[in-house]
Amino acid sequence: MQQIARRSFLAVLALAVPALSLPTWADEAPVYVPVPASEVVEADLLFVKRPVIVFADSPNDPAFVRQMQLLERYLPQFEDRDVILITDTDPANPSALRKRLRPRGFSLVLMDKDWKPMIRKPLPWDGREIINSIDRMPIARTEALERNPAGR
Repeated sequence: MQQIARRSFLAVLALAVPALSLPTWADEAPVYVPVPASEVVEADLLFVKRPVIVFADSPNDPAFVRQMQLLERYLPQFEDRDVILITDTDPANPSALRKRLRPRGFSLVLMDKDWKPMIRKPLPWDGREIINSIDRMPIARTEALERNPAGR
């Protein structure tokens, strides 16, 4: 009888040890979130990240709010494609990107890793369409072939 009790104790202990070694909230990776344009340094991200920039004249602009809602569920797929989602809603203090791209009102700009504008949209665009456009870009195709050479 004592041997059965010892076995059940060991079984419970074996199940409890992995639960004790789970990472805490502080150990988890940071969540993928949009970055304000004022915090972006283009030289640090050139050929590293693919920018998707959402411009608006105000964070309360209905087109901006709708665009962020459309992108929300695709954030993990953006992260897989090395996308940095940049927002700029302050035309009074223009960022370097706003000065360079000169948007009027709401604008969505999709750039490749060489930071050259590929697509500009004046209205909100679905995240699925953005991902499809990214996958058709020359640099993204090259990356996909490098990851999976048998896909030629």
